[in-house]
Amino acid sequence: MSAYVIAHATIKDPEKLKEYGAVAAPLVTAAGGEFVSVGTVAEVLAGSHDHQRAIVIRFPDAQTARDWYGSDAYQAIIPTREQAMDAVFILSEDPPK
Repeated sequence: MSAYVIAHATIKDPEKLKEYGAVAAPLVTAAGGEFVSVGTVAEVLAGSHDHQRAIVIRFPDAQTARDWYGSDAYQAIIPTREQAMDAVFILSEDPPK
């Protein structure tokens, strides 16, 4: 069953974001992930939400997503990500059929 890494982010440093994206995107693809959406938050329909960007990445399953996030290669670029953006990452799974 598919799993999704959903990130809500506020960009702090556009140049660091380019640096981060140049490394992170190929790591997602190599791990079997697919970017479903990389966009701006158009509207908050309910509650409060301070982030400007929303990113959705689909993986074949939750363990694949965990393996990507926990990989040495991805962990190595987290300091660059933290310089580039404030972000919240969550893992969501499709319900069983």
